[in-house]
Parts: sequence; C-alpha cells; structure tokens
Amino acid sequence: MLYNDLRGWMEKVEEFGELKRVNGVDWRYEMGAVTEVYARNPPYSAILFDHIKDYPAGHRVLVGVHHQSLKRQCLTTHLPLDYDRYQFIQAWRQRLNHPSYIPPRVVESGPVLENIAEGSDIDLFSLPVPHWHEEDGGRYIGTAHVVITRDLDEGWVNLGCYRVMVHDRDTLALYISPGKQGRIIRQKYFDQGRPCPVAISFGDDPLLLTAAANSLPWGKSEYDYAGGIRGRAIDVILGKHTGLPISAYSEIAIEGDCLPDQQRREGPYGEWTGYYASGERTEPIIKVKRLMHRNHPILTGAPSSRPPGGSDDNLVRSAFIWDHLEKAGVPDVRGVACFQGRFFTAVAIKQRYPGHAKQAGMIAAQCGAGAYLGRYIVVVDDDIDPYDINDVLWALCTRSDPANDTDFIRRAWSGPLDPVIPKDRKGFSTRAVIDATRPYEWMKDFPLASGSSADMKEQVKRKYGKFFA
Repeated sequence: MLYNDLRGWMEKVEEFGELKRVNGVDWRYEMGAVTEVYARNPPYSAILFDHIKDYPAGHRVLVGVHHQSLKRQCLTTHLPLDYDRYQFIQAWRQRLNHPSYIPPRVVESGPVLENIAEGSDIDLFSLPVPHWHEEDGGRYIGTAHVVITRDLDEGWVNLGCYRVMVHDRDTLALYISPGKQGRIIRQKYFDQGRPCPVAISFGDDPLLLTAAANSLPWGKSEYDYAGGIRGRAIDVILGKHTGLPISAYSEIAIEGDCLPDQQRREGPYGEWTGYYASGERTEPIIKVKRLMHRNHPILTGAPSSRPPGGSDDNLVRSAFIWDHLEKAGVPDVRGVACFQGRFFTAVAIKQRYPGHAKQAGMIAAQCGAGAYLGRYIVVVDDDIDPYDINDVLWALCTRSDPANDTDFIRRAWSGPLDPVIPKDRKGFSTRAVIDATRPYEWMKDFPLASGSSADMKEQVKRKYGKFFA
C-alpha cells in the first residue's frame, strides 16, 4: 500500500472501485451539489472533477478525502484493507498508546515546485477554486487542506485544517476557531505586532489531512506523527519566504504572511454543522508571496452540508476518545462511536460499579478529543452496538429516565460554528450526559431483552446465509 502522495492514493482507490470521474461541471455551485448527492452518502465515493468550466483540462478538484469508506480509511492510515470497524479502532488505540514520531526529511526539490509564481504573477483564480454553495460568501480554496505555522516560543510546527476564502489574486482570509492550536500560535505573533508566517498546502497525502484534523498534544507536530504512522519520513521543502516545511509532493501550496492589522470580510460558509452558524465577520488576511503547484494540479475539497448519519466517518476520533477514557481510568470500555460530526458520542461499557456510567460520560464529554463543540454523550451497556444509531436510540428510549439520568455541563467549550447558540453567547454551550444503561442498583432485575441470542444469529447466518447472498 506504499504511496508518496495524493496521486498514489488515488491510484489505489481507483483499483478498488471507489474513485469516480466527472467532467464538465461548473465551479460555481455544481461541484458542491454533486458532492452532497454522491460523495457524502454511502458508498462515499471519491470524485475527481475535470474539464471544469472556464479552466483547462487537467486543472482538477478531488472530493472524498474526508468522508471515506472504511476501506479508504484503512488505506489512508496504512492499515490492512480488510480490517473491520473494531480492528481499525483497536489499531488506532495501539498507536495512541505507543506513538511513533518520525520527523520530516528536508529535500531540495519536489513536484510541488514544478510551477512557481511570485509577486504580480500570482493568481489564485488560475486554480478552479469552487464556489461550493449558493449562500456562501465567496470561493473557498481551503476546505480539505493543511495550514502550516510555527510556534513563536517553542519552534515546533503545527498542521491544522482551518477554512480559507479567496478574496483576490493574492489575498486570502483565514478563519480559525477560538481555542485551536493554530489560533493560539497566530495570536502570539499578533500580540507582538508581527505578521504570522503561514504556508498552506492544498492536495496532500490524505494521511496529513487526517493528522491535521485531530487533536495532538501541544508541541507535537503532525508531520512527525504522520511519518510515524506510515513508517517513513514525510519529504518536505523549506519555503523560500517563510522557511516553513511544505510537503514536497503537495499538489498546490502557498506561502504568505497573516497580517495583524489587516482584515476583510470572511463568510458566510456552510460548515460541517449543516448551517451558516458562524455568519459573516472580518478576519485577518494572508498576503500570498509565493504560489507553487504541480503540472495538472489537483485541488482537494470537502464542502460541508448536513453531517453524515453514520459513525464510520469518525472512527479516528472514536479511537482518540476511547484512549482518553482508558487513560483517565475508566475500565471496561467496549466501544465509542461519534455521530453528526462532533455533536453526538455514544460510549458502551460493561458496568462494574455504581457511577461507572456517569464517570464514562463526563470524561467523554470533556476529554481532549471530545470537548470541542459536543452536545450529547450517551452511555450504553455492552449489549448495545454503539455504532448502530438505532441500537443506541433503543437504549436511550428504554433504559433512561430523562429526569434522573440526564446531567448537564454548562459553559463548556463551543465555538462560532454552533448554530443553536446566540451571537452574544458564542463560545460556550451546554453538554447533556445521558446514562442509558440499565440502572446499576437493580440491573439484574431489569426486564430481559427479547430476540434471538448472538449464538443463534451466527448459527443461522452460517446455515442460511447462502439464500441472502
């Protein structure tokens, strides 16, 4: 499964039939609509757009690097392609408990340097930047990308995924939610009245996107983490303007300065919550000093709409939360599933003592991977499949008493994207932690669940499965 870049990843995806090619779409609205209809629903195909209106053939856009089938997630994160959901999460838990960090390797050149523009030659609109939705405030080049910054005090390099809007030929707006590491790093420069050097890479190995989208401890670089996962260093060039490491195999990259004293309107943008909740505001701009791209570049995108209903899209985050629970001392966790982006988390446990379920729910609600923009945490027994939302809802409806089994955490970490929080309270929200386990005090006397046993189900599958193949 070895590959160096997005193109190698795409070749593997096409081999097992999950890459679709669509020609002739309009960059205005159509790519977003096609993605919503065909890429954000099972089987979650990756889609490569080519022959885009107003652009030459070969200037392409790829969607489907965020919302992936389980098989593509295994490919992206260098796990066996036949792993099931449980094996995937357990493999990630092993990685979290025994992390390997391999720093990037600096090289002199790479495909990203095949085309270079500086000064007046920079034209961001030479790329087929989509206008994803009808109500978006502009064209968004950054929806599935990597924003690269360096901490001013400690010198480590952070990779994050923060949305990026194009204003003109050499000007971008960068929006970073409060509390994110990139925002903290940027503010350190701004507090000293200094521009923040920024590099942004569009079209990377999807493993880098996965690393950038998840919460690593402060001071740990996602480059090092991604190198450890794939077992060899990420090749990077050092940016001429910023000195920041940029993937040598990136499709498209820019360098520039994020300015403390210049802002422009940013938004609205239809975010992963399924709403235009963050509205429109002014945000610091990036003045682009250098634009680099490969021949026939591929821009990656992830237009948002309503979150997918399944849990497989969030397996890596599920593994992170499971790891946090066990490191906090919660025993006998049997499963963790995330639904609706970050809003809904289900945790399955085998109850061992009074308060076990409450402990699991509270920690899942406030651990590093679960604290930002959560809403509901539901704890269920180990006979419930936490990855099956109908099973979770059945437990919620039949094993919880709303008045006695629901607790609230007030003034928790939220952000401007939260649609239900009014503008004067943005930044804070409430968590509901629901104990949907059998009441511990009379668990043994709780009514027996009806239905066939697991053994009987397996028996009939083996005996009669041929009739349903």
